[in-house]
Amino acid sequence: MTVRFGILGCSSVARRRSIPALVAHPGATLTAVASRDPEKAKAFAAEFGCDATGYDELLARDDVDAVYLPLPTALHVPWGLKVLAAGKHLLLEKPSATSADGARQLVRAATERDLVLRENFTFPHHAQHATVARLLAEGRLGQLRSFSGAFCFPPLPATDIRYDAGLGGGSLLDAGVYPIRAAQLLLGDDLTVAGSSLRVDGRTGVDVAGHALLVSAAGVLADVKFGFEHTYGASYTLWGSAARLTVDKAFTPVATWQPVLRIEEQDHSEELVLPAGDQWSAAIASFTAAVTAGHGAGHPAEAAGLRSMVRTMELVEDVIRTAKRVAA
Repeated sequence: MTVRFGILGCSSVARRRSIPALVAHPGATLTAVASRDPEKAKAFAAEFGCDATGYDELLARDDVDAVYLPLPTALHVPWGLKVLAAGKHLLLEKPSATSADGARQLVRAATERDLVLRENFTFPHHAQHATVARLLAEGRLGQLRSFSGAFCFPPLPATDIRYDAGLGGGSLLDAGVYPIRAAQLLLGDDLTVAGSSLRVDGRTGVDVAGHALLVSAAGVLADVKFGFEHTYGASYTLWGSAARLTVDKAFTPVATWQPVLRIEEQDHSEELVLPAGDQWSAAIASFTAAVTAGHGAGHPAEAAGLRSMVRTMELVEDVIRTAKRVAA
């Protein structure tokens, strides 16, 4: 079976990362791309060899099995619900929504129709994180004491939608969800927010940086840092009673990057060089495999992923609720 995709929205990440991975996958084909700007849709269609159309027209097509939706975050729920109502599987760019209730609405709609719903976090599909989880489970670090993760990058152009509060802008939703999801991946979903602080831009009203402290049910402390007023950094560190492990370029490594896991002990340090991996291609392959296998939202593996998706948004809301706001 070949999964026939439609693209709802002509974003930069779609053009640079997700669509090239999709068209290169042997089990997927790109049928059509839709945009509110007909000229942009035509340009995308010409580049990737598919049809250009409008949003509603794309959802009505019989030759579209699944939709990849990279619209601004505030549009994920209304258009995601329309995609699912049309009987299409949905690969939704992260984060899933601007609220936990929005994420729950999407999960209910996918469950009612037994469709595949995935949030397009690609980094968990990179094998380096499975290696980290294995080392942790094997006791290589001893008893885990803390997790520290960060995703930050330089300021964006003033017209970037991530400075638009009405479209779901802000560094927490754009960058902070990465270390939060990494903490969930390695510590479990049973995290609670102990405190947080957000730097809010007085002109745009969006948070441009933040820091939060979370705690797992086992008492492991997790601090996450995020923002787009920094030099670039994307990493996390696990600190245990026996060793400390650091992962650099943890969230958006290019496909040719060879990860290096650094392990430091009291009197010893080592570096594990791992194979390169294309997490965007792996994410497309995993989604396509779920659709082909008929694994709808009720399948155990899919249901677990959807619970984590909702939990991410619950944690985001708790970070906002507990935040001390500082003027930027």
